[in-house]
Amino acid sequence: MPSIPIALEMYSVRKEFTADPLGTMRAIKKMGYAGVEFAGDPQFCPEFYAALLKETGLVCCGWHTSWARVQPDTLAETVRLNQTVGNKYIIIPWLDGKTHDDWLALAEQMNSLADQLALYGMRCGYHNHAGDFKPVEGRRTFDTFFKHTYKKVVMQLDLGNAMAGGAAVMPILEDHPGRCQTIHLKPYSLDPAKAYRPLIGEDDINWPAIYEFCQSKGDTEWAIVEYECPELPALEAVEKCLQALVRLNWR
Repeated sequence: MPSIPIALEMYSVRKEFTADPLGTMRAIKKMGYAGVEFAGDPQFCPEFYAALLKETGLVCCGWHTSWARVQPDTLAETVRLNQTVGNKYIIIPWLDGKTHDDWLALAEQMNSLADQLALYGMRCGYHNHAGDFKPVEGRRTFDTFFKHTYKKVVMQLDLGNAMAGGAAVMPILEDHPGRCQTIHLKPYSLDPAKAYRPLIGEDDINWPAIYEFCQSKGDTEWAIVEYECPELPALEAVEKCLQALVRLNWR
């Protein structure tokens, strides 16, 4: 089977990118990453991002986009931005639901967004945090949301965040085959003293099982590394994560 291309979540190197956009992108390409996922409100005009991608040969495989930027008065601008950089995955990184009724309403709104973006050949998705797996009224809001969203709404499972929330990642993936077009490879240790600190391969994630699922059932187009801990310089850390994935036969 063909390998899954590996991208970098640019939030991991946000300070470096702000200080030196082109130099940071060139460094990422030199490491061996095939793509990038941008995060947050754009710091530059769409054409500048497109030029960075063209100059480095990296692909934009996603953009973490706030809920505020996909509302009726902002959606057209967001579509134009993503058209300019050639991105089809608009991923919402945070939703502020408190109750299951809140999450049912958010699921309905996400379905509407998915229909609107389909007109442009784009898809929306949701990126989880640890709190999405904490019991609310005896149930996980993550389950409520994804049981009531269309299958074309991407489940961008963040492995580390899910484990931090007490979830077992393989049962989540098995419950939602074909919905992991993009997945976040964030390492995590079950040792509370380590938590997010270990690099990929030094943590407690079953990387071979994740890879097998992505290859066979996930419909996964991009595996996206995210690493945020300050113990190592950011660029050094994400290079080590990529090297570990290569040793684990992810590429």
